[in-house]
Amino acid sequence: MKALAVYLMAGPETPELAEAAVDGGADLVELGFPFSDPLADGPVIRRAAERALAQGMRTRACLECLAAVRERVDVPLVPMTYSSLLEAYGYERFAADAEAAGATSLIVADLPADERPELKRVQLVAPTSTDERIALAAAHTDGWLYLITLTGTTGARERLSPSLAGLARRARQATDLPLYAGFGISSPDQARAAAELTEGVVVGSRAVEVAEGGPGALRDYVRSLRVAIDETVGIIGGR
Repeated sequence: MKALAVYLMAGPETPELAEAAVDGGADLVELGFPFSDPLADGPVIRRAAERALAQGMRTRACLECLAAVRERVDVPLVPMTYSSLLEAYGYERFAADAEAAGATSLIVADLPADERPELKRVQLVAPTSTDERIALAAAHTDGWLYLITLTGTTGARERLSPSLAGLARRARQATDLPLYAGFGISSPDQARAAAELTEGVVVGSRAVEVAEGGPGALRDYVRSLRVAIDETVGIIGGR
């Protein structure tokens, strides 16, 4: 079965939203810890981070949110943030507190694989990554390798990036670990196409947008992605 990961920004309503996403078929929830200067994030995630910060969602509050999500769902939970937040909080302290709150791993968007190698986390690679950087990231990643499908920031796109196929092919030469594709995936058709090339699909910006309509809207949206992704199993099996 192909994995479906859904990104949500930490906030007061997030535990209920995360439960709805899992009810809709999400296998993993990425929990955004807001940061004031998120370089990799597009306008939707930036606005969500600004709202979260305005609601008082600093690191401790985000960890409490993570624990509240863990009480509601039994899927892997992966906080996603930036190195400046960990620098301020303390890398070892953050890793320990996140694990205690229910995190199964971490994603630190701007921390290269060869920095803080002792910090257990999921590594990201992009179409611009050299084969050497992909191999390094694959050697240090925790559980799966995150393929950024395009260059630039997060956000919905009209079609799946043509760069993904080449990136997935190069990543498979470096590791046997599962590959998850994210950034720019928003529609069921795009999710289906990405799942034909990888073991997992990550949906962020569009999920955050839909979540503004409440848990029911998010559940239905995630279910539409789940159905599309599951179709690839039959397609691939029939080849």
